[in-house]
Amino acid sequence: MKIPSLGEFEELVLLTVAAQHDQAYGVSIMESLEKKLQKKINISAIHVALKRMEEKGFIQSRFGGITNDRGGRRKKFYVITAFGKQVLDNQYTLRTSLYLSIPKISFG
Repeated sequence: MKIPSLGEFEELVLLTVAAQHDQAYGVSIMESLEKKLQKKINISAIHVALKRMEEKGFIQSRFGGITNDRGGRRKKFYVITAFGKQVLDNQYTLRTSLYLSIPKISFG
């Protein structure tokens, strides 16, 4: 079975979901990535990536409780699936393999 592709931005979002284990939601993911990348991230881009990854089976979502500070709306939390972790492991192996193939050259 061919594993569905994972783009660079999706990979960053998926890594953040995994790191925030069961506490990841749109705004927390956005804020974490903005801090790490030191640039602004559009919340819509986060939501689109989350939807695509949920459709691919990389993550699952659940709704939290209703809160007054959110105007009665519920947060949608995300958690990585076993399949999503497998995809991340494959990405890590591929990237590490490519990095290690760089010859030891000096740029000094």
